Amino acid sequence: MSEQRGLIGDIISRFEKRGYKLVAMKLVTPSKDHLEKHYEDLSDKPFYKGLVAYMLSGPICAMVWEGRSAVKTGRDILGATNPLASNPGTIRGDYAIDVGRNVCHGSDSVDNAKKEIDLWFEKGEVLQYKNAQFDWIYEKP
Repeated sequence: MSEQRGLIGDIISRFEKRGYKLVAMKLVTPSKDHLEKHYEDLSDKPFYKGLVAYMLSGPICAMVWEGRSAVKTGRDILGATNPLASNPGTIRGDYAIDVGRNVCHGSDSVDNAKKEIDLWFEKGEVLQYKNAQFDWIYEKP
């Protein structure tokens, strides 16, 4: 996990440099039930039990990033789920080797992102604000 490896700053930096806005972040130690709910769509996969056990092994830095096409581009920044198939320059391509020891999770759709945000964050923990750099990142419509 990225916090165990000292990578949180590097991961944040990649999203910030791309122009995305951090709207929520917290360091948490989730319960087994919480993680099983988060990964319930993978419960029939052979790696499921190992994934849950790995995620229970230390704190998790949960984050919410905002910006145009944040889910799709965020997955591009992360790289392929299998780090060995990830391009150099992606987070997984640079910092991971085994799928079972990936350093980051990224939602695979906007609908799943909404579900996952609701699972990890309480109402009011996701901030709404205009980033001072907004006009330097986005063209006016």
